[in-house]
Amino acid sequence: MTVAPASNSATGSLYVVATPIGNLDDMSVRALKVLRDVALIAAEDTRHSLRLMQHFGIATPLAACHEHNERNEGSRFIERLLAGDDVALISDAGTPLISDPGYHLVRQARAAGIKVVPVPGACALIAALSAAGLPSDRFIFEGFLPAKAVGRKSRLEQLREEPRTLIFYEAPHRILECLQDMEAVFGEERPAVLARELTKTFETLKGLPLAQLRSFVEADSNQQRGECVVLVAGWSVAQEDDAISAEARRVLDLLLQDLPVKRAAAVAAEITGVRKNLLYQLALDKQKQ
Repeated sequence: MTVAPASNSATGSLYVVATPIGNLDDMSVRALKVLRDVALIAAEDTRHSLRLMQHFGIATPLAACHEHNERNEGSRFIERLLAGDDVALISDAGTPLISDPGYHLVRQARAAGIKVVPVPGACALIAALSAAGLPSDRFIFEGFLPAKAVGRKSRLEQLREEPRTLIFYEAPHRILECLQDMEAVFGEERPAVLARELTKTFETLKGLPLAQLRSFVEADSNQQRGECVVLVAGWSVAQEDDAISAEARRVLDLLLQDLPVKRAAAVAAEITGVRKNLLYQLALDKQKQ
């Protein structure tokens, strides 16, 4: 269904509301007020969210909005919003749309001229990053890796020389296989952190080189349960210094005197046989110094 943009201010607002990822004390006062005041709550799993609403004494009606129906049935929420009702969007835990449903509804609402209001709160990837001790100024969130080993390894290979901190979600029954593949692709010594069951009773934050982290999870079946976030340090030239010979460095230094960084790295790669992206990153690091 295509909805024309709203032409007046009588429309309702769509509130995108974050809910706790474990500890119910993380529910904000603002989120509680919004959930009590709206006319309808669009929930990923109404049965799951009903328990949360009952805990906080919220009687607002719930309606399902999940990955299997939000694209086709989102119009019913849009109709309510256009009629003047406020609607809240929640997922089972954390911030909606972050590896959870809600994107299609938000997009439809914005296309219809409906005000979309974020009500921030818990988010597992940000909570994990804040406590991981890995660089947090630049990071990349990859969500869930492919479930099958071939696809997972292929995606990891694409990320092998990504310089930003990498953040993944992973299902507990695949966490060990995931760490094994990361070890194989990124190397045994790449720093990593497992953030498991964040804010819950058995919360784990374990930082080790990938080989040791894989061994830690392999030796303790309890670490193969619950919600998992895996953070991996980004790639840097220092991790592959041995791959760049002294001669390749000399060639690059000479070329950098007369050529732009990108061109100097490309020419040096042709001359020395060292990978272009390796030389390009080294050139960038030299410029910073």
